[in-house]
Order: sequence, then C-alpha cells, then structure tokens
Amino acid sequence: MEQTLAFYESLGFEVTYKQSRPYVYLALLWSGIHLHFGPAPKGLDPTREESGGCLVMVDAVAPYHAAFVAAMRRVHGKVLSSGLPRITRYRPGASRFTLIDPSGNSIIFIQRDEPAELEYGGSKKLTGLARALDNVRILREFKNDDLQAFRALKSAMRRHGADAPVVERGLALCQLIDLAMVLGEPTDPWAADLRGLELTADDRQRIESELGHLAGLQEWLA
Repeated sequence: MEQTLAFYESLGFEVTYKQSRPYVYLALLWSGIHLHFGPAPKGLDPTREESGGCLVMVDAVAPYHAAFVAAMRRVHGKVLSSGLPRITRYRPGASRFTLIDPSGNSIIFIQRDEPAELEYGGSKKLTGLARALDNVRILREFKNDDLQAFRALKSAMRRHGADAPVVERGLALCQLIDLAMVLGEPTDPWAADLRGLELTADDRQRIESELGHLAGLQEWLA
C-alpha cells in the first residue's frame, strides 16, 4: 500500500481516499483520471505483472508520457524503464504506452483514434528481418514483452541478418542494444556489429526517424 501511494504521488497523483482497515482501499486522482485500488488476492506475485489493469482513453498520449517521464526524472533522477515500477518507451507517432506500478498493475494510455487495423504479431505484408522488426514493435509497444522481443530479434538476425539490407540490420542492432540494456544483458556483441556496418546518410536518417526515441541512439550511431 505504501509503495503504491509513494509511486503515484511521485507522478503527481492526489490521494482522495485512503483506508487500510478493515480492508485496503485507495483512491487517487490526476488530470481527471481516477484510480481506485482494493485488496490484492492471496498469493499474488507482483513480478508476474498479472495483478490488474485498466485502459485510459485520451485524445493524445504523448503529453501524458512526457509528464510521467518528467516526474520520474525529477524524483528519481532517471526514467524508470525496467523492473517494477516502470513506464514503457514512447515512440513518436505511437498510439499507446503503459505505466506499470509496484504491484504489477498496468495502466495503459491509448489514443482514442488508434487505428482499428493494427497488426498484432507482425505484418503479413513483410518478410525476413523487416517482419521481425515489425513484430518487435508490437511486442514492445502493445504487449510490453521486452524479453520475447529480444529473443525474437536475436533469432531473426541469425536467420535473416546476412541477407537483409544494411539499414534493416542497423535498425535491428539498435533495438538489440536497447533491449539488452533494459534486460541487463551484455550490449557489446550488438554494439560491435553496429560499428562494423557501413551506413549511408540515408540509412542513418531512417534509423534516427524510426528509433529516435531510444535514449542512447546518437551515441551508438557515432
């Protein structure tokens, strides 16, 4: 209960009701959004992130993500991007992001006009490494599964990397570096391969356009 309160208050939420006995009940408010919490089931493991969740429909998701990121930097000195609690990365143009609290609850912010024809699991119009990259986007932005994204992209690089265009390899290696950092895995193999690519100015522009939301991108490409 105290961890939940501390987390949401650090983001700017106001506590409108707090009760610990005879059972836990919390009510929080921020920017017109009301979050209510009750007692957790016995034996619940927050690390499984199956506690609960809700959808918050908004006109534009970017301002909400920016507000939470700014609050995290102000309180923690960094963006909480791994473990519990955390916030998922936001790619410019994306239509959703997820806030995961210390109890493993997922608060998913979704843009009201999100396209109904979203591809879940990789576009069937794509092949090879390009399809894997699209699948990774879905796994990271919609399913919040960085581990599966990491495994899928490593496998795709082994199968399709040699035949893929250099810019696709660059996109994949940048994603692998970021995923490795989030998951606490070594980044050296992917960084070394990225340094070995001969990227044109157009290649770099495309990578920066698609992955500019990754904090270390400019350093990796340098």
